[in-house]
Amino acid sequence: MSAIIEQKKQIVDEISTKFRDSKSTIVVDYRGLTVSEVTELRKQLREAGIDFKVYKNTMTRRAVEQAELSGLNDVLTGPNAIAFSNDDVVAPAKIINDFAKKHEALEIKAGVIEGNVASVEEVKALAELPSREGLLSMLLSVLQAPIRNFALATKAVADQKEEQGA
Repeated sequence: MSAIIEQKKQIVDEISTKFRDSKSTIVVDYRGLTVSEVTELRKQLREAGIDFKVYKNTMTRRAVEQAELSGLNDVLTGPNAIAFSNDDVVAPAKIINDFAKKHEALEIKAGVIEGNVASVEEVKALAELPSREGLLSMLLSVLQAPIRNFALATKAVADQKEEQGA
């Protein structure tokens, strides 16, 4: 009997550690998805380096208490799957939100973004953000605009002087 309790404690510690270490965590209700759809979702998440697991709610509740994220206890009912991302904050929200748009059975319940409990609306807002590469390209174009405008103005002045001189 104590071996089983020890095993459960290890699982609770593992879940708690994942909650603490992950930059972004999304809790979803996958009820109604077929096996092939869940497999497709797991594949997409795995390719992005995201850990997607199903844990018992009682163990998850204990892990959430241990990780001091008690705001998640309300959503830990029914069948839940949890996506943990240690690298990218936006990726799990984006992948799961896109998948939920195509498969209405998948329901986003809540999330944890950099240690703070997030509502469904906040997770969806995070999913709508452009990717890191998209944000970097936007920043680059903003930084290049003044230089480009200066170059065009300089060229226009040079062309005008050339016309006057000729």
